[in-house]
Amino acid sequence: MNTNRFSALRRPLGRAMFAATPLALAMMLAACGDQGAGSIVVVPAPAPSTSAPTPTPSTTGTAVKYDVLPCFNQVIPGTGGQTPLSVIIPDTLKLDLTKASGFPNGRTLTDPVVDVTLAVLFLDVNAGGQSPKTLANIPLDPPGNDRPFSLTFPYLAPPQGTPAVASGVGSNFDFRSDADSAYVNVDRMGNPAVATALISSSMKAAYNDANPTVDATQKFVPEEASELTKLFDEIGDDLTGLGLKICAKTS
Repeated sequence: MNTNRFSALRRPLGRAMFAATPLALAMMLAACGDQGAGSIVVVPAPAPSTSAPTPTPSTTGTAVKYDVLPCFNQVIPGTGGQTPLSVIIPDTLKLDLTKASGFPNGRTLTDPVVDVTLAVLFLDVNAGGQSPKTLANIPLDPPGNDRPFSLTFPYLAPPQGTPAVASGVGSNFDFRSDADSAYVNVDRMGNPAVATALISSSMKAAYNDANPTVDATQKFVPEEASELTKLFDEIGDDLTGLGLKICAKTS
């Protein structure tokens, strides 16, 4: 190798050595002279491994299985022995005039009916510290309507603000007296949360086409139990995590 040529290259290479890759350095040095004695040979460093480390396998927990039949068969306190199953079968809003009004004996406008229905379907309402109003007592929903309800029919609360009201509103109601055959059954909303929470989308049409007589045969009980089980699969651990005692048995 020509010493003068190497001397002339030595300083620039020294400054570039830390910036160039090993392969680039080898090519640059080889270009400055022959490959005989005295030549500088640079061996490229091995490329770093790009293989990812093998992850440690995670353990899979055993899925909890829920038996929801105890939820359907638990006695609702203060109802004279009624169970959620007897309330929703048939799916009608039942009213016994000899008993105090209020869910599940009919409903008042102030009843937290959805909270109560969900409580008797998810919680052990006979366990200490729990009742059908356990969910209603959790401060998630408004405690009441923002305007007081009227004490006379149709019992609606007055509107917000001062909207114009036509004369005669609230009187002279014209109730239809057509025979049942004149109507088409479009939707069923007997007890709150039953048609919406316990009947799947694939069964909605069949359920809406049915009637309380069909309900009494318990045709839809397997469907309702299946949907309740799915709901427990989703939130059962959340309920127990909140310290609530669920009505479903686990295995």
